[in-house]
Formats: sequence, C-alpha cells, structure tokens
Amino acid sequence: MTRTHPGTATGHPARTLDPDLLGIYLNDHLAGATTGTERVRHLAKATAGSPLGRELGPLAADIAQDRRTLLAIMRNLGVPVRRYKVGAAWIAERAGRLKTNGRLVRRSPLTTFFELEMLRMAVEGKAAGWQTLRRLASDHARLDARLLDDLLERARSQQRTLEQWRDRRIEATFERPGSATATSP
Repeated sequence: MTRTHPGTATGHPARTLDPDLLGIYLNDHLAGATTGTERVRHLAKATAGSPLGRELGPLAADIAQDRRTLLAIMRNLGVPVRRYKVGAAWIAERAGRLKTNGRLVRRSPLTTFFELEMLRMAVEGKAAGWQTLRRLASDHARLDARLLDDLLERARSQQRTLEQWRDRRIEATFERPGSATATSP
C-alpha cells in the first residue's frame, strides 16, 4: 500500500530522507555559512565608513540571519550540528586572511576584490542549498516551502549586490592610477 505524506496534495508515495546524507549535506552548508558570515563581517569592518562598508553592514546581518535559519531548519529536521566542521570552517576563514596580497602592512585593493568574489561564490553555494531543500519540500512536510522560497530570493538579491560591488571594483583594483588603457584594434 502506498501512503502519501500528510499535507501534500502531490499524491507521490511517502518518501524518507536519508538522515546520514542529509546531516552531512546540511553540516557542510553550515560550515560554509560560518565561513561566509565571518568573511562578510570582516569585510564590512575593514570597509567601514565607505559606501561599500555601509552596504555590507545590512548584508552581513542578512547572511548571519540565514545561518541562524539554517540552524533552525537542521533542528526541525533532527539533524545534529557537527561542531568539528563548524570549528574547522571558522579556523579556515581566519587562516584565509593570512594570504599574501601584495602588501605587507596595509590592506590591498586586491584583498577587497577577492573577498567580494569569494562572498559572491559562497552566496551562490547557499542558494544551491536552498534550492535543494526547496525541491525536497514538496514531499517532506518538515521543510517549509514558503520559507525556502523567501531564502532563495534573498540569496539572489545578495548575489546581485555582491556582483555589482565586485564589478565596480575591477578597474579600481587592477588599473594603475593615471595609466591609459590600451585599446585593441
């Protein structure tokens, strides 16, 4: 006998999520969310007082909220947090700040550009995670489809914002002041 999930009108047979694979997947996304949250906070602080810094403040708050929402989804699904993954992600983000950037004492324009690029990719990964959960939501009542739609739209908005700032920084990062750019024939 085929049973359908309560509250679904799909008529699909009841399906069970693999708790082990789901746990690995969500904890990997939590590790990424931890790294992204720390990175955007650091960049917002480093650019405080500038137009970029003023825009990154609210974005950092949204990204931190997304991480808290992921934790709530994990609790709702009964997925335990793997603290070692979160801790490793936090350490990796801190270590990533030590990379060379062409300057020893002060912040390089390349650092800001690269951090914007990394954040853009991180938000793209987050959006993919929301999309995956959204796809599963149609057959699993413990996943809130409306919430996931909202999270996905917010991630897309974050992607647009980060891409606009990354695009604005290209010339400021790579062109020397006062140099004429070569034109191709």
